[in-house]
Amino acid sequence: MTDAALSTCLPAPVAAEPSPRRTSAAVRVGSGAGAVTIGGGSAIVVQSMTNTDTADIDATVAQVAALAQAGSELVRVTVDRSEAASAVPHIRDKLAKKGINVPLVGDFHYIGHKLLAEHPACGEALAKYRINPGNVGFREKKDRQFAAIVERAIRHGKAVRIGANWGSLDQELLTHLMEINAAAKAPLDARAVTREALARSALMAAQRAEDIGLARDRIVISAKVSTVQDLIAVYRMLAARADYALHLGLTEAGMGSKGVVASAAALGVLLQDGIGDTIRVSLTPEPGGDRTQEVRVAQEILQTMGFRIFAPLVAACPGCGRTTSTVFQELARDVQAHIRERINVWRQRYPGVETLNVAVMGCIVNGPGESKHADIGISLPGAGETPAAPVFIDGKKALTLRGDGIAQEFTRLVDDYVAKRYGGADGSKAAE
Repeated sequence: MTDAALSTCLPAPVAAEPSPRRTSAAVRVGSGAGAVTIGGGSAIVVQSMTNTDTADIDATVAQVAALAQAGSELVRVTVDRSEAASAVPHIRDKLAKKGINVPLVGDFHYIGHKLLAEHPACGEALAKYRINPGNVGFREKKDRQFAAIVERAIRHGKAVRIGANWGSLDQELLTHLMEINAAAKAPLDARAVTREALARSALMAAQRAEDIGLARDRIVISAKVSTVQDLIAVYRMLAARADYALHLGLTEAGMGSKGVVASAAALGVLLQDGIGDTIRVSLTPEPGGDRTQEVRVAQEILQTMGFRIFAPLVAACPGCGRTTSTVFQELARDVQAHIRERINVWRQRYPGVETLNVAVMGCIVNGPGESKHADIGISLPGAGETPAAPVFIDGKKALTLRGDGIAQEFTRLVDDYVAKRYGGADGSKAAE
């Protein structure tokens, strides 16, 4: 078939790029070296939340530090009682002494107005306040207590996230909308009305904050649910109705692979639509598990989709009947762990190292080809293959490794490659 004939058989190209980022107000959170900007076209911000008792200063400082070092650019802490509020300035100061300037966000429910009034140092130490319009107050107290928190934010020059939540939705608003819907000629189902109530709750509270005097560039909104399709629907409503900066997150996503998959599915669709200015992946850790996992998952979602680059990628095959040895699995694990351990040092010494691509492949079928596509890659022998592992550097076969020390030797080659490529041709900035 000729090229001309072939071209008539091929379908028209389909755009694979994400939609343009939705235009949103830019919200600056924090000050100095640790300040971040949410929205306004800035890079999508990764954030997380502690699960320590905030009144336990040392435990909270340790977890905030771990989350920040893992890459969380904002960290939220619970401020639920007087002891927690009084601890916040000390947490901020101890972090500063460690050289950690990550902005702290205070999570307020029910008595936030009281805590901020009684502990002004807490309000000053926080970079942002989170208010849930569904439980800031009830009946005649609701508007007054909401206003009190907003006025504190204005006084201290702080940003505010107005975070509605499916599990604590304003029941007066929901009941009102249900009554209107019931009287309609073509009523919607209850789920659709609840989605509308959630979006409207966040937007009405944001408008109320503006009416009180909080600038639009100090407001971030969110409307979190725990089901993927509901989250997508609600955020599409928010994105279409206002230009506030948007915080994305599937609340109560769950534990393990369920939480990772659900969060990636929901956030992936919205990010592809150009919706979202900051994200949090709300994973339930295993008992005694590592809280920083949610930070890595958020980073991996953004990096996998091409929105940001955080750390070198390691491509590794899943294994099959040809890869009976566990060597490639162990090497992929060890290389990934080595990169994770070294990345903070590498970032300081080797600008651009985040773009590094490494391949660890398990047999001859795809091994050499994938290794050639990587910056540095190794193709390990599969079942029945010659016990040799060719290493490819910048697309060319550089050497072959043999014997029991392949893992250690390849890791050393990765270190050397990083030093030479990102630290100068002579590797003079090589890591110690």
